[in-house]
Amino acid sequence: MFNSILIANRGEIAVRIMQTAKRLGMRTIAVYSEADTNALHVKYADDAIYVGPSPAAESYLNVKALLSAIDRSGAQCVHPGYGFLSENTAFAKAVMGMGVAWVGPPPEAIRLMGDKIESKKIARAAGVNTVPGVLDAVSELTEARRIANEIGYPVMIKAAAGGGGKGMRVAYADKDLEEGMISSASEAKSSFGDARVFIEKFFENPRHIEIQILADSHGNVVSLGERECSIQRRHQKVIEEAPSPFLSEEMRKAMSDQSIALAREVGYTSAGTVEYIVDQKGEFYFLEMNTRLQVEHRVTELITGIDLVEQMLRVAAGEKLPFTQDEVQINGWAFESRVYAEDPSRGFLPSTGRIVRYQEPEIKGTLIVDSGIYEGGEVSMFYDPMVAKICTHAATRDAAIDAMRAALGETIIRGIAHNISFLDAVLSHERFRRGDLSTNFIEQEYPEGYSGATLDSEAQRVCMAVAVFCELRDMERAAKISGQLPGRERAIGQRWVVNIADNNYPVYIRKKEHGYDIGFDDGLIVIRSSWLLGSKLFQGTVNGRPISVQTTRLPEGYQLSFAGYDVRAVVRSPRVAELAQYMPARDESASETELRAPIAGLVSVMHVRAGDTIKAGQPLLVIEAMKMENIIYADHDGVVAKVHIEAPASVASDELLVEFEAAV
Repeated sequence: MFNSILIANRGEIAVRIMQTAKRLGMRTIAVYSEADTNALHVKYADDAIYVGPSPAAESYLNVKALLSAIDRSGAQCVHPGYGFLSENTAFAKAVMGMGVAWVGPPPEAIRLMGDKIESKKIARAAGVNTVPGVLDAVSELTEARRIANEIGYPVMIKAAAGGGGKGMRVAYADKDLEEGMISSASEAKSSFGDARVFIEKFFENPRHIEIQILADSHGNVVSLGERECSIQRRHQKVIEEAPSPFLSEEMRKAMSDQSIALAREVGYTSAGTVEYIVDQKGEFYFLEMNTRLQVEHRVTELITGIDLVEQMLRVAAGEKLPFTQDEVQINGWAFESRVYAEDPSRGFLPSTGRIVRYQEPEIKGTLIVDSGIYEGGEVSMFYDPMVAKICTHAATRDAAIDAMRAALGETIIRGIAHNISFLDAVLSHERFRRGDLSTNFIEQEYPEGYSGATLDSEAQRVCMAVAVFCELRDMERAAKISGQLPGRERAIGQRWVVNIADNNYPVYIRKKEHGYDIGFDDGLIVIRSSWLLGSKLFQGTVNGRPISVQTTRLPEGYQLSFAGYDVRAVVRSPRVAELAQYMPARDESASETELRAPIAGLVSVMHVRAGDTIKAGQPLLVIEAMKMENIIYADHDGVVAKVHIEAPASVASDELLVEFEAAV
């Protein structure tokens, strides 16, 4: 086994690899960019080496700088994690050429499987089911139209060197092809340095299921079962689970056998993932092979008890796999939720800034949190928006979902926008709970985007009770004026009005030990807790049920986050509640004469100029941030009065970009 390792990556995956390496007694070496000077993976490593400025192209994708760091570090092996250079054949060859072990598959396997066109040809030769399509790169629109009409719409335009949802667009008719070809090629070029795209059949309501394989250099190849990765947004996975609620034992064996056959065909070693698209009839088709560690590898580890990073290290050291296919056992159920720095209520736009509060969950049972953030750290615009992964394991699927929801409820992240409430909403969705999944789940269930879950009666009671508890505890503290005689404190009334979602609920309060009994028209709420003023996480019981609610004190009332709901709750006296209805409502509507940058990033394309007449839904510009291209569309008809920037240009959040003529 090696005595030292350099991780050519950043964030949570770098920390996760270091955890196993340290357990095995290895010295860990991090690399970092200017933006990551104080990043968690740098702090966690035994040593760290600077590799360049903040943009990934000048640091984490800078092969020369990384090879220099490897040479200076004295590391015996290099683990590339995922993304960045993890599937870069030239980098893998260069590392091995230095006499340093590459913790991954052979460079030739990376090359063959990294090209989505070539990999499909090899898969066909290996007897693997493949998606209907033309296995050649397409650059001309005329040829693209011919192929699309031959296959039949809808079709998927995909980057030949792509992955992670980058460089993928769906076309439902000829009119969609041109924009799809241009944007797919552009994103592919910026993400992978390769603008080639190809076209294949797009399935309307499929599932995305992948097989995890492990192979050593002694001819042993095993399957560790499947992962269901159907919950996706913009082709990026959001929630994964293992095993899949859809697969039968027969399907699992068939998919595993084909995956093993493909691995043998390309002389594969190390950990790898063969991804399939599966239709509702159970027919499966090869999509691609990821020649690296997957983001979602933790769920496989939880159901098999096998540390994939450890096995990758042992294979790279020339060891045999310590188990056979017959010895691989699947136990229980596991879920992973990807926590992204993005705002679901604003079309999932990326969010950057300083983490002012961070608290990980502490639920009972099996829980893993892989995080790249810490309190006081920065989330940069230069890298992927995923900041953490939360993984849970239990004996059954329902129990694992419940554990995940509890973990999300206890996770506190302040200072940036995040998608935790959205994750909880998906996990609690009836369709999700019964396992009726597809890659279109989010698009179908949230067609207008996500602006928060609709408050149900149970959640309403919880939020009412927590708001009352917090407000009365604050009043009780204020009533205990210094020097006042015991028993002479200002009395706290028993009748109050709780305002939630613009609705008033009169309540009657009786103080009890460790809490309150709250009576209202619909019954009785019994709340008990040892919550302390100032704590951001309220934990206790409501009518005997354990609950976790995140609380933020507002100038009036509290902002409460519970079970996917974000609620503003205000507790008032009956008289104040009566008067509140006469207060003028604040107009928070956005100005129709200005377009301001919704995020910090690089404006790479401007589609309009002064004097242009625009229509609602028309693309105005493209902002690149966190490795994604975000197209900003017009939300109303109008005329462009002035354009304040010239692409390409870096912009700050809320910077004025375009002015429109005022409506007459």
